Amino acid sequence: MIATSVGVPGMDWNVLADALRTVPLESNVAARIGAFLEPKHTDHDYDYASRPVLTTHNASLSSLYDAHENHLLAAVPQADWARWKAHLEPCDMPLGKVLFEPGCLCTHAYFPATSIVSMLYLTEDGESVETAVVGYEGIVGLPLLMSGSAAPGRAIVRSAGHGFSMKASWLMEEFDRSRPIQQLLLRYLQAYITQTAQTAVCNRHHSLEQQLCRWLLMSLDRLSSDEIVATQELIANSLGVRREGVTAAAGHLQDAGLISYRRGHILVIDREGLERSACECYGVLKHHYEEFMPEPLAA
Repeated sequence: MIATSVGVPGMDWNVLADALRTVPLESNVAARIGAFLEPKHTDHDYDYASRPVLTTHNASLSSLYDAHENHLLAAVPQADWARWKAHLEPCDMPLGKVLFEPGCLCTHAYFPATSIVSMLYLTEDGESVETAVVGYEGIVGLPLLMSGSAAPGRAIVRSAGHGFSMKASWLMEEFDRSRPIQQLLLRYLQAYITQTAQTAVCNRHHSLEQQLCRWLLMSLDRLSSDEIVATQELIANSLGVRREGVTAAAGHLQDAGLISYRRGHILVIDREGLERSACECYGVLKHHYEEFMPEPLAA
């Protein structure tokens, strides 16, 4: 099953999708954003309890991190990059750090580089489910592009690393000022919308074991190694299921020789086998990102 649209008040995503498919993305933009699946490194432990403060750095970007580690930033046209670089702040993104809570004002947008951010929706009784994941291919703060600044859910770092932040007010000014920037962000928005829709389909119609395979594969796509640091509680909260279900599903994958799991560390032994065990949702999402970001980065 393939989901291609999500109903959001005030916007017709089918019309947006059709329009975006006709938007000519500048060649240098497509060439620099396309290597979505090229991994980056992260190797940190998970600890919800710590919730450390997000740290920004005052030193120059060049002396710390390369902003082009985030491929959405790497796709900013050269004519616009000088303005963008002046408004970016490198920041540490510790595991368990909450970037947004439901209903809070989005004062900043975040561009993960080596970190992964989980977008969660919460119920009144405190249950959660992951609707999307953002790594070095994208941006956290899409409500800003929908003419609003209130976060609909929680954004929490689930794989530690670093990234970049930008004031929301400046990003909105830039979105209105530059048509190439507008095209770039809208194309990413369409890929993100598809991810949320396909995730909903997967959570409703596919087995927990298939969902876990998708979750692991999407994590691997955003990491530099075959090891994922994740507790069963974290995975259960992401998939909106009981921890015991994750234990059983992970045990089946381990018995099949696809993964090795010990003390919050999951080592993927057979990725091809993991892809065969996953439902079609992972392939749909991978294909959709490649469709909108088709060309790899130049070597």
